[in-house]
Amino acid sequence: MSIAASTLPQLLHAHSVGPEVDSFYHLVGCDVSARPCAGTACFVARHTLGLPQPDDDGPRVSCLGRCFAAPATGIDTARPHIEVQSGEAILLGRLAKGTGPGLADYRASGGGAALRKALSETPADVIAEVQKSALRGRGGAGFATGKKWVAAAAAGGAMKHVVANADEGDAGAYIDRFLMEGDPHALIEGVTLAAFAIGARHGGIYLRHEDPLAKIALDKALAEARAAGLLGEDILGSGFAFDIEIFVGHGSYVCGEETALLRSMDGLRPEVMVRPPYATERGLQGQPTLVNNVETLATVPWIVERGGEAYRALGFARSRGTKALSLNSLFARPGLYEVEFGITLRRIVEELGGGLRAGTLKGVIVGGPLAGIIPPSLLDTPLGFEELRAIGSGVGHGGVIAFDEATPIAALLHHIVAFGAYESCGKCPPCALGSRRLEQILSHPASAQERAELPGLVAALRHASLCGHGTGMGEFVESVVRHFAKELGL
Repeated sequence: MSIAASTLPQLLHAHSVGPEVDSFYHLVGCDVSARPCAGTACFVARHTLGLPQPDDDGPRVSCLGRCFAAPATGIDTARPHIEVQSGEAILLGRLAKGTGPGLADYRASGGGAALRKALSETPADVIAEVQKSALRGRGGAGFATGKKWVAAAAAGGAMKHVVANADEGDAGAYIDRFLMEGDPHALIEGVTLAAFAIGARHGGIYLRHEDPLAKIALDKALAEARAAGLLGEDILGSGFAFDIEIFVGHGSYVCGEETALLRSMDGLRPEVMVRPPYATERGLQGQPTLVNNVETLATVPWIVERGGEAYRALGFARSRGTKALSLNSLFARPGLYEVEFGITLRRIVEELGGGLRAGTLKGVIVGGPLAGIIPPSLLDTPLGFEELRAIGSGVGHGGVIAFDEATPIAALLHHIVAFGAYESCGKCPPCALGSRRLEQILSHPASAQERAELPGLVAALRHASLCGHGTGMGEFVESVVRHFAKELGL
């Protein structure tokens, strides 16, 4: 089925959005250009600098993607330090070299070769290379990308979709933002390769409201791609028809969850849905949809061009390839780093980051605000999906937030739980009610009765929540209690 580019906007906006939907979001009509960031990287930076935290006057902005310069307010064009510390520059090579975001620059550096190669082969060939690579989703869950592509390719129906999840809401992670702003054609090529592989004719990129510069870069890149015949009715004369449109969210952390994201794109309240059915069976507009995050899709062109085995040769154990990491402002050398899986957290903190600018390291949060705290005693843990999971943390999007002795653990714990309660979609009682009660208890020195209530609340969040938002809150609290019980007086 051929879909003309001119009809695309009608696909994602077939449902009207009314007050009952708008009320779900935090940033409808909000100009974030002057709002202070309330994200975790800015929270710990303010403690280090002895600055007050922002008040609750107006909607909260959970992360502005400027964690390398925290505490942040508004949007600017500053770029972080960018460095490749792996055997292959798969993700950050063009950014590190300062290559421009235009199509001519992308092609001059070898971009586009993967799509030309794929169009001369079969969709099954492309999927086979992704399977060989052992690439796992970089959005947090670490699900096998090839397995998801196989399911999407096998799904029936005349219309399929590919959606790039660019709702990088994890405070401390600014990887997707700079990939889209500085290397947008890598994402576009990755989305197009995925579409060719599964037989999709329509693509979408779901952007955060807080990333307006990414939208500007992608709008320009999409126009360049269409003009060059890389999108549209007959891509590079192959007969393959595919195009991409952009959808901008309105401020909701839970829209990073796949089912909530797709409901948001359909104009519905973006609540998390029970699975199955999975998105590969019934997603956008009720049709088969492949959802991958930005970093995952930006990796695909390298895999298709160089081969899955070459990618699998990088990394270690069940975590293959490279990972982009974003280090916060408390490091002596904050910025974006591309590393191979298997590097220890100690090397990341002490060598890449150069340790802290000042003060004594108290802990590190890797993989998002709900991923758990890693104490200095566990820094010899290798960066890997299973390895971080074993110590109560996670790879997540790759944000690395270090904090020092100026940040009280009780204050940090309440900050994270308050964030979780504020962002809960309200779909399931353990998260909707449990997170609010947890925030109430942790907002002050808890009584003996309240402390006795904590284990049950945490267990309900961890084991009965519908999605990773609630389970993540439960696991975060468990992590803090495990490593910092003495400071908490527990």
